[in-house]
Amino acid sequence: MRRKKTKQKPLNINDITIIDDGKLKKAITAASLGNAMEWFDFGVYGFLAYVLGQVFFPSASPGIQMIAALATFSVPFLVRPLGGVFFGIMGDKFGRQKVLSVTIIIMAISTFCIGLIPSYESIGIWAPVLLLLAKLAQGFSVGGEYSGAAIFVAEYSPDRKRGFMGSWLDFGSIAGFVCGAGVVVLISSILGETAFHEWGWRIPFFLALPLGVIGLYLRHALEETPAFQQHVEDMKSANPETGEDKPRVSLRSIASQYGKGLMICVGLVIATNVTYYMLLTYMPSYLSHNLNYSADHGVLIIIAIMIGMLFVQPLIGMMSDRIGRKPFVLAGSIGLFFLAIPAFMLINSDVIGLIFLGLLILAVLLNCFTGVMASILPAIFPTKIRYSALAISFNISVLIAGATPTAAAWLVEVTNNLYMPAYYLMVIAVIGMVTAIVMKETANKPLRGATPAASDRAEAKEILLEHYDNIEHKIEAIDEEITALQKRRQSLIDQHPKLD
Repeated sequence: MRRKKTKQKPLNINDITIIDDGKLKKAITAASLGNAMEWFDFGVYGFLAYVLGQVFFPSASPGIQMIAALATFSVPFLVRPLGGVFFGIMGDKFGRQKVLSVTIIIMAISTFCIGLIPSYESIGIWAPVLLLLAKLAQGFSVGGEYSGAAIFVAEYSPDRKRGFMGSWLDFGSIAGFVCGAGVVVLISSILGETAFHEWGWRIPFFLALPLGVIGLYLRHALEETPAFQQHVEDMKSANPETGEDKPRVSLRSIASQYGKGLMICVGLVIATNVTYYMLLTYMPSYLSHNLNYSADHGVLIIIAIMIGMLFVQPLIGMMSDRIGRKPFVLAGSIGLFFLAIPAFMLINSDVIGLIFLGLLILAVLLNCFTGVMASILPAIFPTKIRYSALAISFNISVLIAGATPTAAAWLVEVTNNLYMPAYYLMVIAVIGMVTAIVMKETANKPLRGATPAASDRAEAKEILLEHYDNIEHKIEAIDEEITALQKRRQSLIDQHPKLD
């Protein structure tokens, strides 16, 4: 059966999506708040690891308590790919907005429930079991959270501002982490160590519920993304007889057709999140347990570093719209490879100023990744499979990255070498470099499977003019190629042997 050729229509100014500025701001806020909610828990848990180890694993040694508490943090990552598959398919079938509303409900309730779990002394082995179940519920919901939020922001953003808008997503992550850590420090300072260990540690987890309600309200009030609406309309027009308006997704076809995109996504997420978890989840425990700093002292240093990251984050996103995303991924990877050991030398110097500088180096390198990741990942895949492909690849890679705190703690404990985290980061940096080299630049380009998007009609006209110029350059290149081929043809004709 011969395929019907698709008639190419010229791009019209009405074909360019004009993004409503008010809706864009609401979308950024809703997505960022959901991400902040996720990382609020990570911040609270990371900075409470030493307390949770004592509450839920009281009979173990301090070193084992720390590893057990961080392992409980890492275990939920095992179910994140399952959540990614489930929510990814649902997101491509029913829309991004509906799925993101469900994920934030599950996240808020499961985080709240951690604060309700009795201690080991009260109910024995059931205490760590219930903690694990709550963390598994978190892991399942988070499987669809970040990837969905990144897609939501990307599909709502104009092409020329996608880097800047996407950077606010991880701004929310860092802000949520800072708030989580700050709440831990504030409550522990007010209550004192004894009361905080007995019951005060529960309060930060209780705060997740009102945050979740606010996030749910904002997400529920938003419309579906323009890109997904366009895709649904295209499917309806392509299937007028059945009226089919829901995308059909085959995981096998995603793996076979978009294998390179999946690998790029995995590489980028591993490079970003291993650095993320190493700095923001493991380092507080590293400072308090391995370097014998007071827990509050170490927390305050990390919080100060992260507040600095908040200012750098949007700046990198904005710059990526001008010079591209690849330079930042490459710079972050190269910097991580060559500066990981010097950074840890500074951290282990026992001088407060040098410790701060060492952590700052890691933080700036982390910003190079987080500032562009939310704008790169959704641009890799077309609209029809964007949520499924991104959620699956993202969560497979996070499965590896999520083991970072546990692996780093175990390596230091087994080898008694305080530089093992630096070596760990150097290996990850190589993955980042390879990813940066093979990935395509996505800055200032429409999302795959979607028409160009602009902030206003004037920008739409500029995009249309650029599109015209681009076609003209391609035509000129083809004309030059045709001329060269004609000369080559004539040269071959002139070489015909004389048979007479």
